Amino acid sequence: MLAALLWGALATSSLLLGGLIAASMRLSRRSLGLLMAFGAGTLISAVSFELVFEALQRSRGSGFPAVGFCLGAFSFYFSDQWIAGLGAPKAGARAATGSANLAIPMVLGIILDGIPESMVIGLGILEHQVVSLAMLVAIFLSNLPEAVAGTIGMQASGWSRRQIMLLWLVIAVVCAVASAAGYSLFSTTPKAWLSLVQAFAAGAILMMLTNSMIPESYEHAGKLAGVMTVLGFIVSVSIIVFEASQS
Repeated sequence: MLAALLWGALATSSLLLGGLIAASMRLSRRSLGLLMAFGAGTLISAVSFELVFEALQRSRGSGFPAVGFCLGAFSFYFSDQWIAGLGAPKAGARAATGSANLAIPMVLGIILDGIPESMVIGLGILEHQVVSLAMLVAIFLSNLPEAVAGTIGMQASGWSRRQIMLLWLVIAVVCAVASAAGYSLFSTTPKAWLSLVQAFAAGAILMMLTNSMIPESYEHAGKLAGVMTVLGFIVSVSIIVFEASQS
């Protein structure tokens, strides 16, 4: 369980790193867009091969992945709709920009997909006795631009640096605990039910990518965002292929 906790903490430590980068240096919109596009590519790969594919293998025709996928997608959608109504800038804060509008769905997406993702890390260690390098890298690389974008958005909405870093720390700790929970609490859970957890994460990630991360990366970086998305996908798939060749 300790190993799962530590690997989960490593995967989500990029939230703090991204927050520090955004709070300490001024990134151009283009650089932010390229980072987000690369992270989107790694997440698309994770959704396809590490979540949906494995969920279908575990489900044994139960239909749980379809249920979990829809639950994850609609959970993100309705939560986004609700929280967006609470996310107006404080009185006296600067007018909301595109990045400020992105902060709420981005943080929400990190929470909704981060907890199931982290549980998947723990489940993988439980099942294979080793961490999935592809999943670890995908979570780390995708969290980095998400945290950068979220931090910029929260700063534009009037959040202090201390508040932002505290939020990322809390989310990282919760996700690390979720990774340990995935290892310790689901050792006797039927695989069909585990497939629902994986599919839930996939649905939330895909909704966040489509509604927030990909459009914003294109807006900032233009057509080069597509190149970086493909590059991120290739890097992640290469890691998956390498892992498969070693097993």
